[in-house]
Amino acid sequence: MFPKPLISVIVAVYNGAKTLQRCIDSVSDQTYPNKELIIIDGGSTDGTLEIIRSNQDKITYWQSEPDNGIYHAWNKALGHTSGDWILFLGSDDYIWEKSVFEEMMPHMIKAESQDIRMVYGQVARVTGDDEIGCIDGFSWEYTWRSIIIDGICTFTHQGMFHHRRLFELYGMFDESFKIAGDYELLIRAFKEGGDAFFIDELIVAGMQTGGITSNCITLVKETAKARQNNQLKVITIPWLISLMWAIFYPFLNYIIGRRNVRYLVNFGKRLVMYISYRKKVIFEQKNDQ
Repeated sequence: MFPKPLISVIVAVYNGAKTLQRCIDSVSDQTYPNKELIIIDGGSTDGTLEIIRSNQDKITYWQSEPDNGIYHAWNKALGHTSGDWILFLGSDDYIWEKSVFEEMMPHMIKAESQDIRMVYGQVARVTGDDEIGCIDGFSWEYTWRSIIIDGICTFTHQGMFHHRRLFELYGMFDESFKIAGDYELLIRAFKEGGDAFFIDELIVAGMQTGGITSNCITLVKETAKARQNNQLKVITIPWLISLMWAIFYPFLNYIIGRRNVRYLVNFGKRLVMYISYRKKVIFEQKNDQ
């Protein structure tokens, strides 16, 4: 019988004392035994180090020193992982249920046998009171098109398990990005095509709202930079819609509240992806006539 794949969980943290213990426990409590936890701290001063030291029996490797942001931290962590599959989290993220790794494993084994380098599920966006604002996660057909063709971010990396071969083939994260480095990596890995497994109705992680990607203007600008760096068309209709949304986001957030804005964001993502996909289908039908 073949050994079960090792899952590496990488956590980047900076002054995350309020939520880090929850994140650590969510990994250590997984019923799947073949896992490791790597924590890279950016030189916290708020009690984060005390939490890390008190949980050293649950952590395979950790370090604490100033860094240049989340992608620098993740890249440092990659050099200390041994896993076949790698999941990236922030300190305010957490694995949703104790059985998530067990439930994902059959899909990972199947993916590996077919040389597929990413398996992913859904992510619940939660408030500070643990209320679910919305659940993100779309089929690969829609997700790939939104990333490569439309130029918008319709994925959440907290739900994505990356096979280590993806990094061997396409390199690590571009540290010049502050928010969209994961988007740029996916462009590099999948701009020529390629498949990924989407496990519908399986929530992988909870993502607390209000993190770095809440800076909408910066996110939209960096998606444009990522596309330009990879010779993809920058200005698309969906990208322009995202830009307009980013401009009006603070106003809407003030008027209707963050939770309602998140519902609108999710609805908008689905609408834009559906319109884009329908245009593709109609175009293909016309060509077949």
